[in-house]
Amino acid sequence: MNLLLRWVLLALALLAVAHLYPGVQVRSFGSALIAAAVLGLFNALLRPLLVLLTLPATLLTLGLFLFVINAALFWSAAAVLDGFAVRSFGAALLGSLIYSALGLVIDLGLRRR
Repeated sequence: MNLLLRWVLLALALLAVAHLYPGVQVRSFGSALIAAAVLGLFNALLRPLLVLLTLPATLLTLGLFLFVINAALFWSAAAVLDGFAVRSFGAALLGSLIYSALGLVIDLGLRRR
C-alpha cells in the first residue's frame, strides 16, 4: 500500500514540477503516473550502473556529477514517453532537482506516517 501511495504522490510531484517550471510538460495525470513509474525504473535499474561507470568523474567533482546523471535519466524518460516532455538538458537538470526535492519531502512524510 505504501508503494502505491508513493507512486501516486510522485506522479503528483511530477505534475507540480510541470506547473512550477515551464521547461517540463506533462499532458495528464495518467501520463504523470506512467512517467513516475518509468523514472522509478530508470533510477532502480540504470542509475547504479551509470554511477559505477562515471565514478571517476563523480569523485573529481565531489559528487556534483550525480546531478548530471539524474538530469540524464529525467531527460531519457521524457524522450521515451509520449505525454512527458522536457525542453532541454538544462530544463531536465532543473526539473530533476525540483522532482528530487519533492520526492524527498514525500519520503519524509511517508516515514512519519
